[in-house]
Amino acid sequence: MSELEQKNNAPTPDGNVYRSYNYVGTKETLAYLFNDFSNSFNINNFEERFVWDVVKIDFGIAAIVNIFTGAWDVVNDLFISAVVDNTRTRIGKFRPYLVLFQIPLSILGLLKWLLPYFFPNSAGTFLPKLIFYFAFNVINETAGTFTGVARGGYMSTITPNPNERVRLITLAELLTGYMGEDMPRYIFGVLYDMVSTGRLKAPMRRIFLGMGSATTLVSGVFTLWFFMVSKERVPQSLERPDLRSGFKAVFTNYPVLLMCLSDFLGNFAVGSGEQNYWIDVFGGDSMINTLTTIAGIPSAPVGSISYAFVAPLRKRFSSKFLWVGEDIWGDMCTLGFFLFGLINKNYLKLTPMLIAFGIREFFTKAMFGVRKVITADLWNEAMDYCEWKNGYRMEATTGVARNLVLKIQNVVKGTVQNFIMKKIGYQQGLKIGTQTEKTKFWLFALCTVIPFITGALGIIPKVLWPISRKKRAMMYYELSERRNKAVSEYVDSVSES
Repeated sequence: MSELEQKNNAPTPDGNVYRSYNYVGTKETLAYLFNDFSNSFNINNFEERFVWDVVKIDFGIAAIVNIFTGAWDVVNDLFISAVVDNTRTRIGKFRPYLVLFQIPLSILGLLKWLLPYFFPNSAGTFLPKLIFYFAFNVINETAGTFTGVARGGYMSTITPNPNERVRLITLAELLTGYMGEDMPRYIFGVLYDMVSTGRLKAPMRRIFLGMGSATTLVSGVFTLWFFMVSKERVPQSLERPDLRSGFKAVFTNYPVLLMCLSDFLGNFAVGSGEQNYWIDVFGGDSMINTLTTIAGIPSAPVGSISYAFVAPLRKRFSSKFLWVGEDIWGDMCTLGFFLFGLINKNYLKLTPMLIAFGIREFFTKAMFGVRKVITADLWNEAMDYCEWKNGYRMEATTGVARNLVLKIQNVVKGTVQNFIMKKIGYQQGLKIGTQTEKTKFWLFALCTVIPFITGALGIIPKVLWPISRKKRAMMYYELSERRNKAVSEYVDSVSES
């Protein structure tokens, strides 16, 4: 570190470290924005419809496949996280995996949309299709684990400056919406409804292939560009910690433990996506996606403006207060939407529900910026806390430990969801909008009140968050001193040799 950097980063009595030095330049910032944009540039909201109605995998068999691929996911997470955390290369700890696996993952993403072409007009129990589907999920999961584990740790190491980190998160969340990250979902929604109602004469598999392939390629290119031009700047310890140390850090690192518990309790939320409610209740009208978009227009500027609240709110309130507050706020908005739907069976009436949807979105978006920034910043803060307490960073293993129980839960939830769909009377292959009234009610409940009730306990660990503003200042004060000292010692040893 140069003398200028050391001077700019010198700890001050109030703990305001790194106050005047930014590490991430303009090109890397731009790549960061496009990478964030690429994360949402997809049609994944329709993936369930793709499996149910186009690939046509039987619900019961899909549940069994989900169990096996989920079990494999848990096993390979343990191995892969240990490999990543013990990696030390000239280009960093995480970048080798992010760069090398991005192209294979993009190819796998393209293959997914070709599934109905490999097995056209086949039954949901057609064995060759089921074998291919199972193998594809296992391979995709393994490759995705390497990049997922590495990506989670990488984002906390591109700058040691916590203030710059918040700035990047805020900038990305604020600007990428204007870059059109949701545009594929809106365009595809209209195409999907037009094909479903016969207004567009084209096979459903063709529009999935076209939009799915295009978004996969675009997002893959932007993501790879970011990994190529960015750098890891938070130093790792020369000593390579073992797997046991990583899992031990989950329990000795109290903030990580609380985040794990919050995720665990909140992940008991059982439900089905709201997209399924709109499609199956209102008949796939070709204008439904346009109408929901129009209904949400008044909330769009509120979502953007909400990012302006982040900085003043962080100065006035603790991270714990904001973390708990945005959770309660979102739950109340969801509950209000559900209760309105119950009045005179409004959930079956398009116009009242569009109005309620617009109102809900308006109020939800008021805390949108806080939710996006605070959640990401608290995880990065927890990684710094691990370094502060233990003297080493375990981003990969700690991240896997955080996700391990969630993945086991998701295996169970995915299996349960398939059986729930059968239990509520959902029939695969029916013309869209022709499910029974009972099924339509449960689709509405499964995207509103049921997830709200079953995931309510997730708020309890948030109330126990231990890092106050004073403690946070002290932590970064001491981390800054340690890092400066470590760099100086390394430079001296190199000079002597």
